[in-house]
Amino acid sequence: MIRWKGMQSPYSVRAWINGRKGQRPDLILPYPARVRGISKGVLCIAAAAFLFSITTLLVKFAGKRLPASELVMARSVVGVAMGYWMLRAVRVSPWGNRKRLLMFRGIAGFVALLCFFWSLARLPLAEATVLFYMSPAFSAVLAAAALRERLSPWEITGTAVSLIGVAFVAQPEFLFGGVAHGHSLAAIAVGLLGAVMGGCAYVTVRKLRETEHHLTVVFYFPLVSVIACAPVLASEVLVPTPTEWLLLIGIGVLTQFAQIYLTKGLSLEKTAKAMSASYLQIVFAALWGFTFLAEIPNVLCILGAIMIIAGTIMTTSGS
Repeated sequence: MIRWKGMQSPYSVRAWINGRKGQRPDLILPYPARVRGISKGVLCIAAAAFLFSITTLLVKFAGKRLPASELVMARSVVGVAMGYWMLRAVRVSPWGNRKRLLMFRGIAGFVALLCFFWSLARLPLAEATVLFYMSPAFSAVLAAAALRERLSPWEITGTAVSLIGVAFVAQPEFLFGGVAHGHSLAAIAVGLLGAVMGGCAYVTVRKLRETEHHLTVVFYFPLVSVIACAPVLASEVLVPTPTEWLLLIGIGVLTQFAQIYLTKGLSLEKTAKAMSASYLQIVFAALWGFTFLAEIPNVLCILGAIMIIAGTIMTTSGS
């Protein structure tokens, strides 16, 4: 049975955020505190995957006309505004203690996102997606090296099964006959660089949990992205339509909530276990594609979804 925390008092926003009197400020959203056999950290990661999948659907609609840099800027501006408000509400400094490491987290996240969009414009969607989802594997390796987190054989096997499942769902051409198309090696290399930087961002979040409030860690990602996007956006800005404004706001709000759940989950779980659960986003994305875009998954996609779920269960149940 799921027990929800985070909304114990209806009298003030601060009481909602802080929870019971005397507790350290925690997640600004209600989150599952307990499910039999599944940790709170994994549940937070699953919630983030769900919200990120909806964000991806909104990006697909908004990206039909608006440039990628404008989508990133909208996401980041909303994130900065909401993040600052949340930090003020819980009376936590937005600047943190380890500013250099926080800046590195923001830079790593921005570079990962930039590389993903750059490769997305030059590679098929499936190939760019599967390259981006290599980041959990890189994060597990980096965490083992930098944070000295030990990986059990069960966790290694579960992560490997999930990665194979991602490949079956995405069906990249470079694994399923795409070599003949002669894709750009530079684009593939940039996609892999984005995955590595994404892994660096995840591991940095794990390290920052020792000294920083998770809302401060979340705040630095959009802050750095706004600063970095401004020069690029100045050369290709388009005025959104009313519908596109709603899509942009939705992207920013949902991404901010998803980042909070993701950061909280990473602070509670080992990197390999937490990121294996994030593969559920692929399953959600396939569901939205079928429901809203009439994209019917083939046998390989269904097989991959089953492998992702099986690998997630293996990893989250490992000790």
